[in-house]
Amino acid sequence: MATELDCSNLICPLCGELLHVSGGSLLCPVRHTYDIARQGYVNLLPVQQKHSLAPGDTPEMLAARRAFLNEGLYAPICSDVTEAIRQYAPDMKMLVDIGCGEGYYTAAFGRQFPDANVIGADIAKTAVKMACSRSKAITWITATASHLPIADHSTDVITAMFSLVCEEEFARILRDGGIVVEVTAGTNHLIELKHIIYDDVFEQHKRPKPPQNFLREIACTLHTFPLTLNNVQLVHLLQMTPHTLRVKPEKRAQLESTQQLTLTVEYFVRVMEKR
Repeated sequence: MATELDCSNLICPLCGELLHVSGGSLLCPVRHTYDIARQGYVNLLPVQQKHSLAPGDTPEMLAARRAFLNEGLYAPICSDVTEAIRQYAPDMKMLVDIGCGEGYYTAAFGRQFPDANVIGADIAKTAVKMACSRSKAITWITATASHLPIADHSTDVITAMFSLVCEEEFARILRDGGIVVEVTAGTNHLIELKHIIYDDVFEQHKRPKPPQNFLREIACTLHTFPLTLNNVQLVHLLQMTPHTLRVKPEKRAQLESTQQLTLTVEYFVRVMEKR
C-alpha cells in the first residue's frame, strides 16, 4: 500500500518538512511518523488542529451522500468543473480536492486527468476512509483546509465542491498562475426542498463573495438544471446536507412521505487565480 502513495508534495503538519514513505508510514526528517492506514489513507490532522473529537460530516451524512451521488444525479456539476479545469489549467499536473467527502468528485477528476497527481483531503476521517474505496490511484489524506499538509507552490488546481475556501492557505500551496475552481449554491438551489422542510424560506440573492488579497476571480458562471427525484433519493438528499441537522421532526416526516419532487439545481462555478 505504501508504494502506491504519491507523497512527493506532502509535508509534516507539525514541522512543515517534506514527508517520505518509510515502510508502512510517512516520515519527516525529524522523525514525526504518520501510519498509512490499511485502507490506504494517511491521517495528517494533528489533535491541535481538530475542533472536536469527530470533526466534519457524520457517517450517516456520508452514507447518504454516497448513495445519492452514485446514481449520477450531480454528474453535470462534475462535468462543468472538469471543463473549467481543461480550459484554465490545460497543463495541470497536480490537483487537490478540498473537502473531498466520500470521494465522488475526487475520483471523477482522477479518471478525467489520469496523468495528474490527485489528492483528496477532508477533515472527517470516516469520509477519507470511505473515499479510499473509490480509487487507489488517488492520495487520500485527513487534513483541515486551514492547515494543508501540502508543500508551498506545488499545486496547479484546487477544487472546492460546496466546501470551505481558505484564501491565504490555498494561495500558499498554489503555483504561480494556479487556480481554484469553486462550486457554491445559487439562489434557487433546491428551493423546492426548502419549501417543504422549513416554515419560512427567506428570499436570498446568492453570489460568491469577492476574493480578498490572495486570489482574483477570472470567471464565474451560473448553471442550472431540473432534477426529478423519487422518495428514496429525496430522503438521501436531505440526509446528506446540513439541512438534516436543522429540520423539525414534522417537516422531516412530510418530506419522507413525498413520493416524487422536481427540484432546481442551481450553482456557481467560479475560477480564481493566485495573485
